[in-house]
Amino acid sequence: MELKWDVPVFRPWIPSKLPSLPLLLMLVLSLCLFSPTKCLDLDPDDKSSLLCFNSSVQDPNRSLATWVGSNCTNWTGISCENRTGRVVSVNLANMNLSGKVLPCLCNLSFLEYLNLSGNNFNGTIPTCFGSLASLKTIDLSHNSFSGVLPDNITRLGQLRELVLNGNRQLGGDLPWWIGNFSSNLEKLDLSSNSFNGEMPDSLFHLKSLRHLDLGDNYISGNVHEFYQSLEFLGLASNKLFGTLPCFSASTKSLTVLTLANNSLVGGIPTCIASLEALAHLNLSFNHLSYGISPRLVFTEKLLVLDLSFNDLSGPLPGKIAEATEKSGLVLLDLSHNRFSGKIPLKITELKSLQALFLSHNLLIGEIPARIGNLTYLQVVDLSHNSLSGSIPLDIVGCFQLLALILNNNNLSGEIQPELDALDSLKILDVSHNKISGEIPLTLAGLKSLEVVDLSSNNLSGTLNDAITKWLNLKYLSLAHNRFSGNLPSWLFTFEAIQVIDFSGNKFSGFIPDGNFNISFRSNNGNSVRDPKVPFISVKSIEIKVSAMVIDTSELSFTFKVSSMVGIDLSDNLLRGEIPNVLFEVEGLEYLNLSYNYLDGQLPSLEKMWNLRALDLSHNSLSGQIPGNISTLKDLILLNLSYNSFSGSVPVNQGYRRFPGAFAGNPDLCVESSGEGCERGSPPAEPGKTFEEVEGPILVWVFCVSAFVSFYLGVVGLFCSARARSYILQKKV
Repeated sequence: MELKWDVPVFRPWIPSKLPSLPLLLMLVLSLCLFSPTKCLDLDPDDKSSLLCFNSSVQDPNRSLATWVGSNCTNWTGISCENRTGRVVSVNLANMNLSGKVLPCLCNLSFLEYLNLSGNNFNGTIPTCFGSLASLKTIDLSHNSFSGVLPDNITRLGQLRELVLNGNRQLGGDLPWWIGNFSSNLEKLDLSSNSFNGEMPDSLFHLKSLRHLDLGDNYISGNVHEFYQSLEFLGLASNKLFGTLPCFSASTKSLTVLTLANNSLVGGIPTCIASLEALAHLNLSFNHLSYGISPRLVFTEKLLVLDLSFNDLSGPLPGKIAEATEKSGLVLLDLSHNRFSGKIPLKITELKSLQALFLSHNLLIGEIPARIGNLTYLQVVDLSHNSLSGSIPLDIVGCFQLLALILNNNNLSGEIQPELDALDSLKILDVSHNKISGEIPLTLAGLKSLEVVDLSSNNLSGTLNDAITKWLNLKYLSLAHNRFSGNLPSWLFTFEAIQVIDFSGNKFSGFIPDGNFNISFRSNNGNSVRDPKVPFISVKSIEIKVSAMVIDTSELSFTFKVSSMVGIDLSDNLLRGEIPNVLFEVEGLEYLNLSYNYLDGQLPSLEKMWNLRALDLSHNSLSGQIPGNISTLKDLILLNLSYNSFSGSVPVNQGYRRFPGAFAGNPDLCVESSGEGCERGSPPAEPGKTFEEVEGPILVWVFCVSAFVSFYLGVVGLFCSARARSYILQKKV
């Protein structure tokens, strides 16, 4: 607590009434007396040690520019003992500092608190830290320290917190002494490093330990009981095996338990539900099996339950947690298991639920109409099941819904006009179902939509202007339906659009000739990809979703879309010439206009710098093949087969990389080195598609699906008066 004093009021300085020197000294003395912290002199030896440390530090933000003079209170990040001026605390967290930590920092013999986290310090951890006998906290997290944990740390018998997470080059065998060097140790965080080996037995018996996080390392061995009252236990992303213990010593204290991404086997013991304070349980990405016992019912304090990516089977639990009007589960993830049967109505009684993931199971039956009772629901993913019936109209009761993911089921019926009540919806994916009818005009009210996938259904009719109201649209797929009519003039005008897929319909008329938006032109999707990654893997759309859960049980939802930038109008009834402007869109990465009735000549491709795939096969294009494409370094697929091209294709202009790309053009001469001219004759099996000719990878190249990858991060979870942050990352 900082004391604040009223500043004395002085009269203006008047030369004729100059106060005597003793009076000035008394005034200065009184200031130091009444505000001692403002005149605290830094111990000379400690000052020298800090300046020595600073001499090796790079400080681009000049955060340590205040390290001048001797007044301790002016030195950024430094706290001194009131009477002696000895340095007791160094807190330089998140100052963008870098360099090595010199041993002279170890001369601060009265130091109790050292925090260098969130910088870019490198090198090994100084062994001399073991000489700082008064240290109670060391936090070197999120830097670039390397090597091993020095054994001299064992001399720090007063240490309460040792936090070293986020130093990827720091590792080696987990020290045998880590659980018995300090009987005062309350917090040990070695997560996101490179430690290996097994946990020493002493760590399971250290009575003072309350917070243990060894997640995201290479630690192996069997998981067994801990014999202290832990509050936080993080062992995710290691090589642990065995069955799940009961953690009975932490029945009343454990609030966070995460063992995700290990090799745990067996069932989930019902004794886990006896953890009275548990707020976050993550057992995802293991090999847990069997059904969930009806006796496994958690308390209303549980906010996050993630059992995804296991081998759990049987019916979904009728009741998984207690719930009240104001408390209960906020996030429930049972996806990627083998649960069967219907969705139990009890799930709709989890009134606090804001994110529900049941995808990739064997669920049948209809979506419960009472799902509309979940008025706080923001994200629901029921995809990849065998659900039937129609989308329940009562779902409009989830008026805060941001993402509705129902793809790959057996849903039927029509898209109800009343869905326009979900005016916050950003993601709508009902692809790969049996939904029929037209797109209702009322859906113009869904102005927040950014990702829409209606592909692989039985939808029909013409495109109406409702779609033009989706001003934030990034991804739109109507592929493999029965839409008809002319393509609208507004098709390519969405400002943020990255993908348009209208393939496999009955659209007719001409391709709109107009201005393309800035997204197509500049490729502002900026998908970061490894050029060696197969094309089929970068064709899918990716959405990064994060959520924040606080003590008021509110979930904050954000996401980022990244995908290939492309247009697919293949397998329609389009005719006429391809607009020249389409070949001037520099940001376009793939273009598929195959299986239409397009004619005319092919413009130059040289301006399409980012082009990776082009398929214009099975049309009536004529004239000569455009000039040199050797500058299109990213182009990995080219198919111009089964057209009416003529003339010759020089061997030295980049086309040699694409054998078979000109099949079915009998008047086209394909030059080959030393062998003259080869006619673009059909392949041995007439009518065989380009995908079959060139290999299985191309089967998927232009099939833009609605596969949506979710990374759901629970960024903050405050489950008590003391705030804590937990991260839950998952891919759905």
